Amino acid sequence: MDQLLQLWHTTGISQLQPGQFVMICVGLTLLYLAIARSIEPLLLVPIGFGGILSNIPGVDIAVGTGILHQFYLMGIETGVFPLLIFMGLGAMTDFGPLLANPRTLLLGAAAQFGIFATLLGALGLSELGWIPFTLKEAAAIGIIGGADGPTSIYVAGILAPQILGAVAVAAYSYMALVPIIQPPIMRLLTTERERKLEMVQLRSVRQREKIFFPMVLLLLVALLVPSAAPLLGMFCFGNLMLECGVVDRLSDTTQHALINIVTILLGLAVGSKLGAEQFLDTKTLGILLLGVVAFGIGTACGVVMAKLMNLLSAIKVNPLIGAAGVSAVPMAARVVNREGLKANPQNYLLMHAMGPNVAGVIGSAIAAGVLIKFAG
Repeated sequence: MDQLLQLWHTTGISQLQPGQFVMICVGLTLLYLAIARSIEPLLLVPIGFGGILSNIPGVDIAVGTGILHQFYLMGIETGVFPLLIFMGLGAMTDFGPLLANPRTLLLGAAAQFGIFATLLGALGLSELGWIPFTLKEAAAIGIIGGADGPTSIYVAGILAPQILGAVAVAAYSYMALVPIIQPPIMRLLTTERERKLEMVQLRSVRQREKIFFPMVLLLLVALLVPSAAPLLGMFCFGNLMLECGVVDRLSDTTQHALINIVTILLGLAVGSKLGAEQFLDTKTLGILLLGVVAFGIGTACGVVMAKLMNLLSAIKVNPLIGAAGVSAVPMAARVVNREGLKANPQNYLLMHAMGPNVAGVIGSAIAAGVLIKFAG
């Protein structure tokens, strides 16, 4: 009998704490959303599975010498994984729509206001004594408003690793919910006449422009905001490999094999931060609520900036494309195109929306550099 009792105490079931059970259920929920609902499956499958592993009692897989903790130390604590993801994104990005209509850079910049508004909101909650966020935590939460998962992970890993799991889950969840969150805001801030507005066809962008742009962009931004150089540098390097036409093998590897491998390791490393003791507190609820507020403000600011541009310019833009200023590429642009077609079946806005969409990636990287500089 004593041997059976001793054997029972060595099982994970006997050691399972309520918080660990809850987090295992959270991990299973993430897997369900990824597999059954196709919500960001490339990230939520490894994150959800990593979250389950990190809450198995009696096994130190997410701490010490555990493999998930080693992934975290190797790729997130150093910032390597998000930077490699950015390089892969750069290799898959076409700057053509942005170069064809440079004004859309303003829409991407305006959408980043949600980042800084949410930072102030988090500090306000702390000042009121509701949720005690530090400046670094507030900065890590604010970056969710950029709707850029790798950037959110990068900033949280540097400034506030203790809330990395909640920030990552919020960022990728809201990116996946773009088709649900954005349309009501877009319709609220625009009239039917504005949504029907058709835009002229974009000009053809020469290959030479596409080659020079990432180099010029990097030098301008890096000299003004050096702390943004790592993210933007990897993004521009990936894009240069795509456009220069002489390193197709490297570009292909970056777009496929490299980014796929890093995505797996990144997701498992983030899952290691979904331990019950780290995730289950009032700050997590605050992060989830502030994240959706940040995303909503970013979307609204992009639309409002487009309307303001129309007041000041003879060449009109469809205000819907301002919503693509958040850097959820290319999902936000697709949502804009869908809303435009609902208002006008001849209104194809996808390529027009890709301009502010790409500008949003640039803007979120710059905003991340600013936050790291002043909050770090």
